[in-house]
Amino acid sequence: MKKNNVPKRVFARAEEDAAAAKTATQTPQTASPAYKLAFQDTEFLLREDLRPVRFQLELLKPEVLLDEQKIGSTFVFYGSARIPEPAKADQLIAAAKTETQLRIAERLKAKSRYYEEARKLAQLASQSPPDEDGKRQFVVCSGGGPSIMEAANRGAHDVGADSIGLNIVLPYEQAPNIYVTPSLSFQFHYFALRKMHFLLRARAVAVFPGGFGTFDETFELLTLVQTGKMAMLPILLFGKEFWTKVIDFQALAEEGVVSPNDLDLIRFVDTAEEAWAKVNEYYAKKTRVRLNGDEHLPPGLAA
Repeated sequence: MKKNNVPKRVFARAEEDAAAAKTATQTPQTASPAYKLAFQDTEFLLREDLRPVRFQLELLKPEVLLDEQKIGSTFVFYGSARIPEPAKADQLIAAAKTETQLRIAERLKAKSRYYEEARKLAQLASQSPPDEDGKRQFVVCSGGGPSIMEAANRGAHDVGADSIGLNIVLPYEQAPNIYVTPSLSFQFHYFALRKMHFLLRARAVAVFPGGFGTFDETFELLTLVQTGKMAMLPILLFGKEFWTKVIDFQALAEEGVVSPNDLDLIRFVDTAEEAWAKVNEYYAKKTRVRLNGDEHLPPGLAA
């Protein structure tokens, strides 16, 4: 028997059965929700006891699509959704109606320079060539929203590179910024799964000034590395003045609740060039780095 005569599969594909189901004769039985194919029954999938299935789907969908698009590693950007780009910073000041609002607007304007630093860092990272297997390295990944997130995706867009946006459903409108590559734009229901996808392919993380969300993401990352659940990687905090004002890292060590060595997990930087140089320095110290479970030479880091 010729090898080509052996069928590759004997069961119909899911999409074939889904198409056939739409042509079913309409009767009281087929009209019932119980008759719907389980994977086409949205109301069934939203049931409380289907949460484990939804977890699995939200874990699997981005992983499959990122793998299909040969995303080998990412450069993750965390930061505030409220810091304006410099061109819009004066609008906040003009709109202030109280002294408190004016003071906050002026502080946000002072931090607006980080929009440009995030954009420049994304430009640098996005020019990394693929590895020998054709997998793309240091692909920019943000939360897909405005401000610092937008700056990251915009920087990649500036140099004609794709970038990832991991958006999440919130009570108020949260649309992806226009610079996220559409085929790499994902939406999440669960914060936990979103944070996992931030880090599964991360090989460097830039953290810009931010609020509760940025703190949550950053401290989870630090905890994972501190406890050995995740390998070490460059963790770059932009704006030492901001971070040492809002968090007394040294006091944590002095109080004995973290080890002094734990403070070495972070590096303070102020510019994109400084941050990229530290990533270069980190991987230059390794003869080989592990990406996606396999060993590769340091991928596309500029000298």
